[in-house]
Amino acid sequence: MPFALAWTSLRRHGTRTLLAMLGVAVAAAMLLDMVMMSTGMRESFRSLLLSRGFQLRLAPKGTLPFDTDATMSNTGGMVRVLRANPNFTAVSPVLGGTIHIPRGDRVITSSALGLDPRVQGDYEMLSGRDPLAANEMVANDELIRALGVRMGDTLRVAGGYDPQTREYSLTRRLVLTGRVRFLYGASHQRAAAMQLGTLQKMSGPDKADASSLFMIRVREGSSVDSATRWIRERIFTVNVISTESALNQVDERLRYFRQLAVILGSVSLFVGFLLVTTLVTVSVNERIGEIAVMRAIGVSRVHVVMQIVLEGVAISLVGAFAGLLLGLVTGRYLNSILSSFPGLPEAIDFFLFQPKAAWTALGLLALSGIAAGVYPAFRASSLPIATTLRQEAIA
Repeated sequence: MPFALAWTSLRRHGTRTLLAMLGVAVAAAMLLDMVMMSTGMRESFRSLLLSRGFQLRLAPKGTLPFDTDATMSNTGGMVRVLRANPNFTAVSPVLGGTIHIPRGDRVITSSALGLDPRVQGDYEMLSGRDPLAANEMVANDELIRALGVRMGDTLRVAGGYDPQTREYSLTRRLVLTGRVRFLYGASHQRAAAMQLGTLQKMSGPDKADASSLFMIRVREGSSVDSATRWIRERIFTVNVISTESALNQVDERLRYFRQLAVILGSVSLFVGFLLVTTLVTVSVNERIGEIAVMRAIGVSRVHVVMQIVLEGVAISLVGAFAGLLLGLVTGRYLNSILSSFPGLPEAIDFFLFQPKAAWTALGLLALSGIAAGVYPAFRASSLPIATTLRQEAIA
């Protein structure tokens, strides 16, 4: 009976009910987006860091990887020390730099990584093959389009360029062997990769044995914390960053996004609650006489309360499911905007959909729907029957 009466009441004012559901849908969409934003960045970054199985990263003391131009010297010696640990299954030194490629009357500038292709964790191959020889390189789509080249072409690549004299230095000829996607590359960033030794030579004498980053894969079942302590006891010039510590530092740098998500999510939930409360209260006020008659013929207070609460829950749930679809669309659009921020990896998702996030948003809206119907329901069920009927008759 309460379900039928609630349905009848909502249908009686169909336009008002529809508008209320649309309002809840907008609030639900914002709530879902904020829940996805507050949890999505961390999970997306965690997945990115662990995508190639490297749990530890070494950077120059006092910096984050590629946060500055600082490098670590004696790369060969560090590699030997690290590979002496049987719990390290892969050690991948990486050097970051800039290369210049002349094409006609233009000079194409690109970021470059020097690495060991056999154990690298910076790119995934789309076509072609890794740069296994010292005179080979791979590039992403942005750089390939800018150069207008094809696989197998030989390029004149310079490690230094003076724009005033238009002179190149540290020049080598490299063959393009592969098309890749850089996991940590920013949107629209031109990037290439080659052998570590090749980029070291092209970067000048001061980078002859330098690296910007070490990526270390720890054997399954081994303690990452123990591995961190082992490195700190033997190499004093590096900053050891585990996946968890990297996530904490990212949280610190992007904490304003999480704060914004919490504030806007709370506002959207409160707006949805007020909207449903207002609609249910107006509906109850219009049906005071009807409710008094129901009470007079023996309908219990519990049934009256259930009917009114069900109206609020129905509006909230229908609006929430509509908001779920709207939130996914708006979240995808907003993610495309935020992901284009300079310096952020293209693979990072600010709005990462997770079933848990959707259920959290729906659950909060269902609770707000219940809460929205409680006050008008108890107010209506507590009215004195005789007085209310007399007032309605006089009116």
